[in-house]
Amino acid sequence: MQLNTLFKTFSAAALTLALAACGGEKAAENTAASAASAADQGAKKEIVFGTTVGDFGDMVKDQIQPALEKKGYTVKLVEFTDYVRPNLALAEGELDINIFQHKPYLDDFKKEHKLDIVEAFQVPTAPLGLYPGKLTSLDEVKDGSSVSAPNDPSNFARALVMFNDLGWLKLKEGVNPLTASKNDIAENPKNLNIVELEAAQLPRSRADVDFAIVNGNYAMSSGMKLTETLFQEPSFAYVNWAAVKTADKDSQWLKDVEEAYNSEEFKAYAHQRFAGYKYPAAWGENAAAGAQAEAASTASAAK
Repeated sequence: MQLNTLFKTFSAAALTLALAACGGEKAAENTAASAASAADQGAKKEIVFGTTVGDFGDMVKDQIQPALEKKGYTVKLVEFTDYVRPNLALAEGELDINIFQHKPYLDDFKKEHKLDIVEAFQVPTAPLGLYPGKLTSLDEVKDGSSVSAPNDPSNFARALVMFNDLGWLKLKEGVNPLTASKNDIAENPKNLNIVELEAAQLPRSRADVDFAIVNGNYAMSSGMKLTETLFQEPSFAYVNWAAVKTADKDSQWLKDVEEAYNSEEFKAYAHQRFAGYKYPAAWGENAAAGAQAEAASTASAAK
């Protein structure tokens, strides 16, 4: 009797252990499956871009969106008509990435508004240009000529540097070209009347001023041509960047976006569609040398 009872007890315990082991294996399998499913669900499948209207939006629609859709992403594009809302929308989570600004503007804006966003990679950028208004050649500039220029600090600094290069005014010695302001004007021999406007209004302002300095993206979106410029900014410091939230800077989806912008297909498209633009330093094509020279010049001026 005791032996039989012991055998039954042992058999029941063994069965319990076997069932427990089997259940454990199934539980482990279920846990692994759940983790894999969570990972699949956690992988980003939709990317929301924010750009200003015109060339940056066209780049997304024409090339970047199709390239990312081939990788399984859904792409949405929001186009803005100002330089303020895109960064705020990015920081607030309404966008995943924005493309519209150069680094000096981004640095100033995120510092002023305390935003946790960062530059990611460069994109082809139309240079800032001086366009004809009521007057059609540089030789026609006269005492008291009016010139419209972008009113945000970083782009206004660019305009002042252009006026200095043209000899229309003189900036103080040693001024940092990235932060020049009206206080840095040493001489204004032609008594230029600088009319400060929001960048989006500059193309329309040409009817009311003698000359207009217009941001490249707004020039292109309004039907103006780079070949119309009377003078173009030579600097490479203002090639535009994509920006993302700092938490996303090492994400896989961002790597896929950057790969699309640096692909041979996109380069061929940009060379044909946006001839005359300044291209990312990563592309070479003299851009890297120009950017390095600019950085050295800026660092020297800042000392």
